[in-house]
Parts: sequence; C-alpha cells; structure tokens
Amino acid sequence: MPKKAFVSELYKRVSIYDLILFGVYSVNSKKEKCSYERLVKECFILFPKSFSFSEMPNWPDARKLDRSLRALRKKKMLIGDPKNVFVLTKSGRSLAEDTGKIFRQGRLGL
Repeated sequence: MPKKAFVSELYKRVSIYDLILFGVYSVNSKKEKCSYERLVKECFILFPKSFSFSEMPNWPDARKLDRSLRALRKKKMLIGDPKNVFVLTKSGRSLAEDTGKIFRQGRLGL
C-alpha cells in the first residue's frame, strides 16, 4: 500500500535537499535498496507538488532530483549514483531524521 503524501503546505517550505534526504531515508527504512528510479517514485509519492511536472502534475519529474543529488553527494550527505543505489551518510541520516520529526509533529520549525 503506497504511503500517503504529506500536506503540501508543510513540505513546500522545506528545501529540496531535505526532501530528497528524507526520500532516501524512507526507502531505506523499508529495507529496500534506494535506486534512482525508486527514489524518484518515493519523492513523488510523498511530495507530489515538489516533484511533479508543472504542466502535468500527475507525473513525476526526475530532473528535479539530478542536480540536487550531485550537490548532496558533494556535501557528503549521501553516497551513490544513479547507476547504483543511494545511501545516507551519518550526517545525511541525521538531517533526514530531523526532517521526519518536523513532518510527524506537523510543524515547519524553520
């Protein structure tokens, strides 16, 4: 059963980096490998307004992850690449857990 999307008013003000880290965290917490395709799906399911095409909101836009994933690797928040799988580093996992707390508490805390 797919997870329900978060309320857009809550996640629209969270950075795209934090949303992606949370997406990796969500996939990994299900004991699944986080491939690029799986991450695109997870981010779109959880945060559809942030990861969809502007003119076709029912379709995920994978381009929204590309540059951000490179930046997150450069910041050492995650390791991996689109040909393999993505795994959070210790600092990336910590940030993803903090983002999860914000969502669970229903506040922005920013």
